[in-house]
Amino acid sequence: MISRRRLIMGTGAAMLAMTAGKLFAREDVIPLWPDEPPGGGGPGGNLHVSASGAWSNIVSPAIQRFQPQEPNGSAVLIAAGGGYRWIGMGGEAWPVARWLNARGYTAYVLSYRLPHEKWHAGRLAPFQDAQRAIRLVRSMERKVHLLGFSAGGHLMGMSAARPGFVTYAPQDTLDQIAPVADSVALIYPVITLEAPYTHTRTHSEIVGKNASPADEAGWSVENYVTRSFPPTFLAQADDDRTSNPHNTQIMHDACRRMGVPVEQIKITRGGHGFGLGRAGTPAAIWDEAYAIWLAGRR
Repeated sequence: MISRRRLIMGTGAAMLAMTAGKLFAREDVIPLWPDEPPGGGGPGGNLHVSASGAWSNIVSPAIQRFQPQEPNGSAVLIAAGGGYRWIGMGGEAWPVARWLNARGYTAYVLSYRLPHEKWHAGRLAPFQDAQRAIRLVRSMERKVHLLGFSAGGHLMGMSAARPGFVTYAPQDTLDQIAPVADSVALIYPVITLEAPYTHTRTHSEIVGKNASPADEAGWSVENYVTRSFPPTFLAQADDDRTSNPHNTQIMHDACRRMGVPVEQIKITRGGHGFGLGRAGTPAAIWDEAYAIWLAGRR
């Protein structure tokens, strides 16, 4: 019997293909879970897609596979931002996926559950999805690199830092795979939820406005960086007013203290949410720097 959620997923797959601007084979949209996500709950109805291509009302979390004509043997799992209120597919995830394809990388775009959308797992829901996605991609690929933007940077950073964090009970044999990454790139990320950096939407969605200092520290990426953290690439603009630029400096310093290889790209202007960056602007420099850095880890 096909569950209601799987039936919705089938409808959502066609909708996903249309909103991505091209047609994909059905197998290119891969559900994360065999049926209900851990804990159950969640929204009803169809996927919501804004005029800019931002997603919300994530009924069935999945990965969308973008395949290059000439694969180089490595894959990148992408998590776009949106403050855990939506996911910036049109402005971040899809353009970057196609850019990676042109360089031979298979790209996987993660549509993760949003905590406020009635999931019983609450704030654990996106982290369950990220761990499951890493396991799923690792089951199909030789190397798995993580790339996160804004809140997606928080999600990918925490997932890379805590592969042993048990966020859900095993569902099947796929969960025997360790959710470890070969590298992680964080672009204008939210790293810390600790004071004085408590103004972000990521902070409000993950720990709430009345969070204790201990809870804020417990959901801050820098506090989990160890010597086993994967090689790290960081990029952020100095005029970012959404995620304070100190976030990348905090992450850079945490990596250096632990002896983790880290490269940081400082951008003079670009604000927040620039994605690949408009050609000819300072924000357009990070992608080629990342391509060179990533090529050394294939």
